[in-house]
Amino acid sequence: MYKKGIKKILDILLVSVSLILLSPIFFLVFCITLISNGGKPFFYQKRPGKNGNIFTIIKFRTMNDKVDENGNLLPFDKRITPLGTFLRKYSLDEIPQLINILKGDMSLVGPRPLLMEYLPLYNSYQKRRHEVKPGLTGLAQVNGRNSLSWDEKFDYDVWYVDHLSFGLDFKILLLTIKKVLLRDGINSQGSLNMPDFTGNDKHDE
Repeated sequence: MYKKGIKKILDILLVSVSLILLSPIFFLVFCITLISNGGKPFFYQKRPGKNGNIFTIIKFRTMNDKVDENGNLLPFDKRITPLGTFLRKYSLDEIPQLINILKGDMSLVGPRPLLMEYLPLYNSYQKRRHEVKPGLTGLAQVNGRNSLSWDEKFDYDVWYVDHLSFGLDFKILLLTIKKVLLRDGINSQGSLNMPDFTGNDKHDE
């Protein structure tokens, strides 16, 4: 019952309240990113959601669009801005995804939506993360975030799919608040990004 209806209702109620409470921060970050990014405060990207359905995720922009002499985008570490680093450390760049939740693309809690190019690399076990809506936060995020290996992340995602409940979601939300405040789980090598997923056959049938 929770999975089929109550979870969605709670998402809408909690996100509506959150948008009201966070509106001063939202407006402040919007104005700063609007100025610092040449009138482009938001970053839009296609991501796979529940059942692999595609939606457009919304974030505050944290990187510039600088390219090399061949027109290819520079590496992550060369494009992230000082403001972007700050926004990512405190997860402020994720705030616009509350709009995705209101639209029904995402949930407050669920496996994080990954990149489109990873879709053909998933095995049958890893694809199970798409049996539920992607989340603003998830079990992997409160158990290591970017310090986890890809195998560990997929294990947490699939475990969440199999054990989804109100109690689990509530626990993850509380732990998320703690993790954000402590900036816990950021990659210790100094990069805020995970290494690219290149595919593997663990748990494949």
